[in-house]
Amino acid sequence: MKIEPFGKTAAGEPVDAFILTNRHHNLRAKLTNWGACLVEMHTPDRGGALADITLGFDALDGYLVPHPHFGVTTGRFANRIALGKFTVDGVTHQLATNNGVNHLHGGPTGLHARVWKAEPLAHGNGVRFSYVSADGEEGYPGKLTVAVTYTLTDDDELRLDYEATTDKPTVLNLTNHAYWNLAGACEGDVLGHEITLHASRYIPVDVSGIPTGGIAAVAGGPMDFKKSKTLARDFAQMTGTPGGYDHCYVIDRVKNSDAGALTLAAEAHEPRSGRVMKISTTEPGIQLYTGNFLDGTVIGKGGKACKKNYGFCLETQHYPDSPNRLNFPSTVLRPGQTFRSTTVHHFSAR
Repeated sequence: MKIEPFGKTAAGEPVDAFILTNRHHNLRAKLTNWGACLVEMHTPDRGGALADITLGFDALDGYLVPHPHFGVTTGRFANRIALGKFTVDGVTHQLATNNGVNHLHGGPTGLHARVWKAEPLAHGNGVRFSYVSADGEEGYPGKLTVAVTYTLTDDDELRLDYEATTDKPTVLNLTNHAYWNLAGACEGDVLGHEITLHASRYIPVDVSGIPTGGIAAVAGGPMDFKKSKTLARDFAQMTGTPGGYDHCYVIDRVKNSDAGALTLAAEAHEPRSGRVMKISTTEPGIQLYTGNFLDGTVIGKGGKACKKNYGFCLETQHYPDSPNRLNFPSTVLRPGQTFRSTTVHHFSAR
Protein backbone atom coordinates (compact mmCIF):
# COMPACT_ATOMS: atom_id res chain seq x y z
CA MET A 1 0.00 0.00 0.00
CA LYS A 2 1.08 3.53 -0.78
CA ILE A 3 -0.31 6.54 1.11
CA GLU A 4 -0.02 10.04 -0.31
CA PRO A 5 -1.64 13.47 0.26
CA PHE A 6 -4.82 14.03 -1.77
CA GLY A 7 -5.61 17.63 -0.75
CA LYS A 8 -7.18 19.67 2.01
CA THR A 9 -10.78 20.54 2.82
CA ALA A 10 -12.01 24.15 2.89
CA ALA A 11 -11.35 24.07 6.64
CA GLY A 12 -7.76 22.98 6.05
CA GLU A 13 -8.22 19.37 7.13
CA PRO A 14 -5.78 17.06 5.28
CA VAL A 15 -7.17 14.21 3.19
CA ASP A 16 -5.13 11.22 2.03
CA ALA A 17 -5.17 8.79 -0.87
CA PHE A 18 -4.53 5.07 -0.36
CA ILE A 19 -3.23 3.10 -3.34
CA LEU A 20 -3.65 -0.69 -3.29
CA THR A 21 -2.04 -3.07 -5.79
CA ASN A 22 -2.58 -6.81 -5.97
CA ARG A 23 -0.06 -9.50 -6.90
CA HIS A 24 -2.01 -11.23 -9.64
CA HIS A 25 -2.67 -8.86 -12.55
CA ASN A 26 -1.37 -5.71 -10.86
CA LEU A 27 -4.88 -4.39 -10.37
CA ARG A 28 -4.74 -1.02 -8.67
CA ALA A 29 -7.36 0.77 -6.58
CA LYS A 30 -7.04 4.33 -5.32
CA LEU A 31 -9.18 5.29 -2.33
CA THR A 32 -9.59 8.41 -0.24
CA ASN A 33 -10.97 9.09 3.21
CA TRP A 34 -13.08 11.94 1.83
CA GLY A 35 -16.44 10.20 1.56
CA ALA A 36 -14.79 6.74 1.86
CA CYS A 37 -14.46 7.05 -1.90
CA LEU A 38 -13.16 4.87 -4.72
CA VAL A 39 -11.17 7.30 -6.88
CA GLU A 40 -9.53 4.95 -9.40
CA MET A 41 -9.79 1.28 -10.38
CA HIS A 42 -7.20 0.01 -12.89
CA THR A 43 -7.84 -3.38 -14.51
CA PRO A 44 -6.33 -5.13 -17.57
CA ASP A 45 -7.94 -5.63 -20.95
CA ARG A 46 -7.63 -8.91 -22.85
CA GLY A 47 -4.08 -7.95 -23.87
CA GLY A 48 -3.05 -7.09 -20.33
CA ALA A 49 -3.09 -3.31 -20.76
CA LEU A 50 -4.32 -1.51 -17.63
CA ALA A 51 -6.86 1.31 -17.71
CA ASP A 52 -8.75 3.23 -15.04
CA ILE A 53 -12.38 2.18 -15.42
CA THR A 54 -14.20 4.40 -12.91
CA LEU A 55 -15.18 8.06 -13.20
CA GLY A 56 -13.87 10.65 -10.75
CA PHE A 57 -11.41 13.49 -10.26
CA ASP A 58 -7.63 13.81 -10.19
CA ALA A 59 -7.62 15.81 -6.95
CA LEU A 60 -9.76 16.45 -3.89
CA ASP A 61 -11.04 19.80 -5.17
CA GLY A 62 -13.42 18.06 -7.59
CA TYR A 63 -15.06 16.16 -4.74
CA LEU A 64 -15.49 19.20 -2.46
CA VAL A 65 -18.18 20.78 -4.65
CA PRO A 66 -21.50 19.17 -5.67
CA HIS A 67 -20.79 16.38 -8.16
CA PRO A 68 -22.58 13.23 -9.39
CA HIS A 69 -21.48 11.18 -6.33
CA PHE A 70 -18.51 9.72 -8.21
CA GLY A 71 -17.26 6.68 -6.28
CA VAL A 72 -18.40 7.80 -2.84
CA THR A 73 -20.08 5.94 0.01
CA THR A 74 -23.66 7.23 0.02
CA GLY A 75 -25.91 7.37 3.06
CA ARG A 76 -27.23 7.37 5.62
CA PHE A 77 -29.88 6.37 3.10
CA ALA A 78 -28.80 5.70 -0.48
CA ASN A 79 -31.38 6.36 -3.19
CA ARG A 80 -34.59 8.30 -2.49
CA ILE A 81 -37.00 8.85 0.39
CA ALA A 82 -40.34 10.39 -0.63
CA LEU A 83 -40.78 13.98 0.57
CA GLY A 84 -37.76 13.45 2.84
CA LYS A 85 -39.99 11.97 5.56
CA PHE A 86 -40.13 8.68 7.39
CA THR A 87 -41.60 7.43 10.67
CA VAL A 88 -39.98 5.05 13.17
CA ASP A 89 -41.83 3.95 16.32
CA GLY A 90 -44.46 6.64 15.80
CA VAL A 91 -41.96 9.51 15.47
CA THR A 92 -41.77 11.29 12.10
CA HIS A 93 -38.41 12.65 10.96
CA GLN A 94 -37.89 15.33 8.29
CA LEU A 95 -34.76 15.15 6.15
CA ALA A 96 -33.37 17.53 3.54
CA THR A 97 -35.20 17.54 0.21
CA ASN A 98 -32.25 17.74 -2.16
CA ASN A 99 -33.78 15.98 -5.18
CA GLY A 100 -36.84 18.00 -6.01
CA VAL A 101 -39.29 17.33 -3.19
CA ASN A 102 -37.49 14.13 -2.21
CA HIS A 103 -34.40 13.15 -0.20
CA LEU A 104 -31.48 11.61 -2.10
CA HIS A 105 -28.32 9.77 -0.98
CA GLY A 106 -28.28 11.02 2.61
CA GLY A 107 -28.66 14.72 1.84
CA PRO A 108 -26.32 17.43 0.53
CA THR A 109 -23.73 16.81 3.25
CA GLY A 110 -24.32 13.13 3.85
CA LEU A 111 -21.65 10.50 4.40
CA HIS A 112 -20.18 11.29 0.98
CA ALA A 113 -19.15 14.79 2.08
CA ARG A 114 -17.32 13.96 5.32
CA VAL A 115 -13.75 13.15 6.28
CA TRP A 116 -13.60 9.56 7.52
CA LYS A 117 -10.95 8.02 9.76
CA ALA A 118 -8.69 5.67 7.79
CA GLU A 119 -6.90 2.60 9.13
CA PRO A 120 -4.81 0.39 6.83
CA LEU A 121 -5.52 -3.27 7.55
CA ALA A 122 -2.96 -5.08 9.67
CA HIS A 123 -3.74 -8.28 7.76
CA GLY A 124 -4.86 -8.00 4.17
CA ASN A 125 -4.47 -5.47 1.38
CA GLY A 126 -7.06 -2.88 2.34
CA VAL A 127 -8.27 0.13 4.30
CA ARG A 128 -11.00 0.46 6.91
CA PHE A 129 -12.77 3.83 6.82
CA SER A 130 -14.95 4.79 9.80
CA TYR A 131 -17.12 7.76 10.72
CA VAL A 132 -19.37 8.75 13.62
CA SER A 133 -22.51 10.54 12.40
CA ALA A 134 -24.01 12.63 15.19
CA ASP A 135 -27.59 12.25 16.35
CA GLY A 136 -29.66 14.54 14.12
CA GLU A 137 -27.05 14.88 11.37
CA GLU A 138 -28.97 15.59 8.13
CA GLY A 139 -32.14 14.98 10.18
CA TYR A 140 -31.49 11.30 10.93
CA PRO A 141 -32.08 10.05 14.48
CA GLY A 142 -29.36 8.33 16.49
CA LYS A 143 -25.60 8.53 16.73
CA LEU A 144 -24.47 6.21 13.95
CA THR A 145 -21.04 4.57 14.03
CA VAL A 146 -20.36 3.35 10.51
CA ALA A 147 -17.43 1.70 8.74
CA VAL A 148 -16.62 0.45 5.25
CA THR A 149 -13.59 -1.73 4.55
CA TYR A 150 -12.13 -1.95 1.04
CA THR A 151 -9.97 -5.00 0.31
CA LEU A 152 -8.18 -5.69 -2.98
CA THR A 153 -7.54 -9.42 -3.22
CA ASP A 154 -5.10 -11.49 -5.25
CA ASP A 155 -8.17 -13.10 -6.84
CA ASP A 156 -8.76 -9.79 -8.69
CA GLU A 157 -11.62 -8.77 -6.42
CA LEU A 158 -12.46 -5.47 -4.81
CA ARG A 159 -14.44 -6.31 -1.68
CA LEU A 160 -16.51 -3.79 0.31
CA ASP A 161 -17.64 -4.73 3.82
CA TYR A 162 -20.00 -2.37 5.62
CA GLU A 163 -20.99 -2.33 9.28
CA ALA A 164 -22.87 0.12 11.50
CA THR A 165 -24.44 0.52 14.94
CA THR A 166 -26.75 3.13 16.42
CA ASP A 167 -27.86 4.35 19.85
CA LYS A 168 -31.43 5.17 18.70
CA PRO A 169 -33.80 3.52 16.20
CA THR A 170 -32.93 4.85 12.74
CA VAL A 171 -32.93 3.84 9.06
CA LEU A 172 -29.88 2.87 7.05
CA ASN A 173 -29.14 2.01 3.41
CA LEU A 174 -25.50 2.15 2.34
CA THR A 175 -23.92 1.74 -1.10
CA ASN A 176 -20.95 2.74 -3.18
CA HIS A 177 -21.79 5.06 -6.07
CA ALA A 178 -19.02 4.21 -8.54
CA TYR A 179 -19.61 5.04 -12.20
CA TRP A 180 -18.07 2.40 -14.46
CA ASN A 181 -16.84 2.50 -18.03
CA LEU A 182 -14.94 -0.70 -18.79
CA ALA A 183 -13.37 0.88 -21.88
CA GLY A 184 -11.75 3.49 -19.63
CA ALA A 185 -13.02 6.45 -17.62
CA CYS A 186 -15.02 8.80 -19.93
CA GLU A 187 -13.81 6.94 -23.03
CA GLY A 188 -17.09 7.41 -24.88
CA ASP A 189 -20.55 6.25 -23.89
CA VAL A 190 -21.29 2.92 -22.21
CA LEU A 191 -24.27 1.89 -24.33
CA GLY A 192 -22.27 -0.85 -26.06
CA HIS A 193 -21.62 -2.61 -22.75
CA GLU A 194 -23.30 -5.99 -22.43
CA ILE A 195 -25.16 -6.27 -19.12
CA THR A 196 -26.67 -9.24 -17.30
CA LEU A 197 -28.80 -8.72 -14.20
CA HIS A 198 -29.80 -11.79 -12.21
CA ALA A 199 -33.18 -10.27 -11.43
CA SER A 200 -36.64 -11.31 -12.56
CA ARG A 201 -38.31 -8.30 -10.90
CA TYR A 202 -37.76 -4.59 -10.46
CA ILE A 203 -39.23 -1.59 -8.61
CA PRO A 204 -41.41 0.62 -10.86
CA VAL A 205 -41.01 4.32 -10.06
CA ASP A 206 -42.70 7.60 -10.92
CA VAL A 207 -41.05 10.49 -12.77
CA SER A 208 -39.27 11.57 -9.58
CA GLY A 209 -37.78 8.12 -8.92
CA ILE A 210 -40.15 7.21 -6.07
CA PRO A 211 -41.66 3.67 -6.12
CA THR A 212 -45.24 3.53 -7.27
CA GLY A 213 -46.01 0.82 -4.73
CA GLY A 214 -45.39 -2.66 -6.05
CA ILE A 215 -42.76 -4.97 -7.46
CA ALA A 216 -43.10 -5.88 -11.14
CA ALA A 217 -41.80 -8.65 -13.38
CA VAL A 218 -39.28 -7.61 -16.02
CA ALA A 219 -41.32 -9.86 -18.33
CA GLY A 220 -39.12 -9.76 -21.43
CA GLY A 221 -39.48 -6.01 -21.95
CA PRO A 222 -36.86 -3.23 -21.95
CA MET A 223 -36.27 -3.77 -18.21
CA ASP A 224 -35.22 -7.40 -18.79
CA PHE A 225 -31.48 -8.08 -18.48
CA LYS A 226 -31.80 -11.73 -17.42
CA LYS A 227 -30.00 -12.63 -20.63
CA SER A 228 -27.03 -10.48 -21.60
CA LYS A 229 -27.84 -7.54 -23.84
CA THR A 230 -26.32 -4.18 -24.63
CA LEU A 231 -27.56 -1.13 -22.79
CA ALA A 232 -28.29 0.33 -26.22
CA ARG A 233 -30.69 -2.40 -27.36
CA ASP A 234 -33.83 -1.13 -25.62
CA PHE A 235 -32.50 2.25 -24.52
CA ALA A 236 -34.83 4.23 -26.82
CA GLN A 237 -37.82 2.74 -25.01
CA MET A 238 -36.67 4.27 -21.71
CA THR A 239 -38.46 7.55 -22.33
CA GLY A 240 -38.86 10.57 -20.10
CA THR A 241 -36.50 13.32 -19.06
CA PRO A 242 -33.60 12.77 -19.52
CA GLY A 243 -34.33 9.14 -20.44
CA GLY A 244 -32.41 5.97 -19.66
CA TYR A 245 -32.22 3.44 -16.86
CA ASP A 246 -32.42 4.46 -13.19
CA HIS A 247 -34.17 1.53 -11.55
CA CYS A 248 -33.68 -0.82 -8.63
CA TYR A 249 -33.78 -4.53 -9.48
CA VAL A 250 -34.78 -7.29 -7.04
CA ILE A 251 -31.95 -9.81 -7.04
CA ASP A 252 -32.98 -13.43 -7.64
CA ARG A 253 -31.98 -15.76 -4.83
CA VAL A 254 -32.10 -19.52 -4.51
CA LYS A 255 -35.34 -20.55 -2.85
CA ASN A 256 -34.98 -20.99 0.91
CA SER A 257 -31.40 -19.64 0.82
CA ASP A 258 -30.08 -17.25 3.45
CA ALA A 259 -31.43 -13.79 2.63
CA GLY A 260 -28.04 -12.34 3.56
CA ALA A 261 -25.93 -14.75 1.50
CA LEU A 262 -23.45 -13.43 -1.04
CA THR A 263 -25.21 -13.80 -4.41
CA LEU A 264 -24.16 -13.00 -7.97
CA ALA A 265 -26.24 -9.99 -8.98
CA ALA A 266 -24.78 -8.51 -12.16
CA GLU A 267 -22.23 -8.96 -14.93
CA ALA A 268 -20.89 -6.32 -17.33
CA HIS A 269 -18.76 -6.93 -20.44
CA GLU A 270 -17.15 -4.35 -22.73
CA PRO A 271 -16.56 -6.08 -26.09
CA ARG A 272 -13.75 -3.88 -27.45
CA SER A 273 -11.45 -4.28 -24.44
CA GLY A 274 -12.79 -7.63 -23.29
CA ARG A 275 -13.04 -6.38 -19.70
CA VAL A 276 -15.58 -8.11 -17.48
CA MET A 277 -16.93 -7.10 -14.07
CA LYS A 278 -19.09 -9.39 -11.94
CA ILE A 279 -20.84 -8.10 -8.82
CA SER A 280 -21.98 -10.26 -5.91
CA THR A 281 -23.75 -8.89 -2.85
CA THR A 282 -25.66 -9.67 0.31
CA GLU A 283 -28.08 -6.81 -0.46
CA PRO A 284 -31.60 -7.50 -1.82
CA GLY A 285 -31.41 -4.98 -4.67
CA ILE A 286 -29.14 -3.41 -7.28
CA GLN A 287 -29.73 -0.04 -8.92
CA LEU A 288 -28.87 0.25 -12.61
CA TYR A 289 -28.21 3.87 -13.56
CA THR A 290 -26.89 4.88 -16.97
CA GLY A 291 -25.49 8.33 -16.19
CA ASN A 292 -28.54 10.06 -17.63
CA PHE A 293 -27.90 13.38 -15.89
CA LEU A 294 -24.25 13.69 -16.91
CA ASP A 295 -24.18 16.56 -19.39
CA GLY A 296 -20.51 17.30 -20.07
CA THR A 297 -20.25 20.17 -17.61
CA VAL A 298 -18.36 18.02 -15.09
CA ILE A 299 -14.69 17.66 -16.05
CA GLY A 300 -13.20 14.46 -14.71
CA LYS A 301 -9.78 12.84 -14.61
CA GLY A 302 -7.36 13.85 -17.32
CA GLY A 303 -9.50 16.87 -18.24
CA LYS A 304 -12.12 14.68 -19.91
CA ALA A 305 -15.74 15.84 -19.98
CA CYS A 306 -18.22 13.44 -18.36
CA LYS A 307 -21.01 13.41 -20.93
CA LYS A 308 -24.40 11.75 -20.87
CA ASN A 309 -24.16 7.94 -20.60
CA TYR A 310 -20.35 8.02 -20.25
CA GLY A 311 -20.63 5.87 -17.12
CA PHE A 312 -23.07 3.40 -15.57
CA CYS A 313 -23.71 2.50 -11.93
CA LEU A 314 -24.62 -0.85 -10.39
CA GLU A 315 -25.37 0.16 -6.80
CA THR A 316 -26.06 -2.72 -4.39
CA GLN A 317 -28.64 -1.59 -1.84
CA HIS A 318 -32.09 -1.89 -0.31
CA TYR A 319 -35.01 -0.57 -2.32
CA PRO A 320 -35.75 3.16 -2.61
CA ASP A 321 -38.19 4.68 -0.11
CA SER A 322 -38.10 1.49 1.97
CA PRO A 323 -38.81 3.32 5.27
CA ASN A 324 -42.24 4.21 3.87
CA ARG A 325 -43.01 0.83 2.27
CA LEU A 326 -44.12 -1.97 4.56
CA ASN A 327 -43.96 -4.47 1.68
CA PHE A 328 -40.21 -3.84 1.22
CA PRO A 329 -37.43 -5.40 3.37
CA SER A 330 -36.94 -3.28 6.49
CA THR A 331 -34.10 -0.75 6.67
CA VAL A 332 -34.64 0.01 10.38
CA LEU A 333 -31.54 -0.34 12.57
CA ARG A 334 -32.01 -0.50 16.34
CA PRO A 335 -29.69 -0.20 19.34
CA GLY A 336 -28.00 -3.53 20.05
CA GLN A 337 -28.12 -4.55 16.38
CA THR A 338 -25.18 -4.44 13.95
CA PHE A 339 -25.80 -3.69 10.29
CA ARG A 340 -23.56 -5.76 8.01
CA SER A 341 -23.39 -5.87 4.24
CA THR A 342 -20.87 -7.09 1.67
CA THR A 343 -20.39 -6.40 -2.03
CA VAL A 344 -17.65 -7.96 -4.18
CA HIS A 345 -16.52 -6.78 -7.63
CA HIS A 346 -14.59 -9.40 -9.60
CA PHE A 347 -12.57 -8.20 -12.60
CA SER A 348 -11.36 -10.24 -15.57
CA ALA A 349 -11.12 -10.07 -19.38
CA ARG A 350 -12.10 -12.31 -22.25
